Amino acid sequence: MLIKPRRAWDMPERLATPEDVFLYRRALLGAAGGLIAGSLLGRGPALAAAETGSAYPAPRNGAYTLDRPVTPEASSGAYNNFYEFGTSKTVLPAADALKTRPWTVRIDGLVEKPFEIGVDDLVRKMGLEERLYRHRCVEAWSMAVPWTGFPLAKLVALANPASGARYIRFETFLDKAVAPGQRQFFYPWPYVEGLTLEEAGNDLAFMVTGVYGKPLPNQFGAPIRLAVPWKYGFKSAKSLTRISFVAERPKTFWEGLQASEYGFWANVNPAVPHPRWSQASERVLGTDNRVPTLIYNGYGEQVAGLYKGLEKERLFV
Repeated sequence: MLIKPRRAWDMPERLATPEDVFLYRRALLGAAGGLIAGSLLGRGPALAAAETGSAYPAPRNGAYTLDRPVTPEASSGAYNNFYEFGTSKTVLPAADALKTRPWTVRIDGLVEKPFEIGVDDLVRKMGLEERLYRHRCVEAWSMAVPWTGFPLAKLVALANPASGARYIRFETFLDKAVAPGQRQFFYPWPYVEGLTLEEAGNDLAFMVTGVYGKPLPNQFGAPIRLAVPWKYGFKSAKSLTRISFVAERPKTFWEGLQASEYGFWANVNPAVPHPRWSQASERVLGTDNRVPTLIYNGYGEQVAGLYKGLEKERLFV
């Protein structure tokens, strides 16, 4: 008898909303929400939608569910870290200046053949799905997000990395003319993040091009960003322009700025405090709730095995 263990994000089929009900309700909400979305989410989604056609909303992958309600769009869309556009959470007006079309991503480094690809061509090539993910910021707040995108593993396969590639280096845009934060000389721009190739191949690692059934608004990291939900949010680099396969561990943005507080691994762990505050609990956006934080943000069953033999590393900073 074959017994298949239930993963942490799985839920019984009887609890799932019937597809016809879900699609009908989404259509109604989309029609109503579109009237107010422009003022809340900026111009980015409307411009991007013209390029990606009918890609949104994408089919939801029922394997990725939540133990909490999805954060209201009005809450998550108005509370964002995007230091390129300022240090406050209200970056939406400044971020709206970023032009996300045309937009290309360069794939290079230790790959079969470096190439550049337009973000919309990438969307068409990879296909899209929606996943419900937890997102935990190192500042001890959290949200639950319906990301749309494709598995990072599919991009790795497209790049066909050489045997010497051990890490992936992610680099964001650099344009001081539109991003006032990038004029601050004390930050090591452009923003750089990194993963091991093993982490990139995990089912949870996700390339995001949309949210709430629409193309990404600028303040979320349009037109393409990373989502690694078992790590603190700063690992999920936004507005990517270059993805490089490299042999050496890349020095990441916050690691270069303050390595004692922000390391390479940055896995969520309630038992390991930040040097200036506790990580034992988190404030849930859109609510008055503060809830206990989970090891690996609740995804330990899926990712803990990635770190066997690395116990001497600073895995949770």
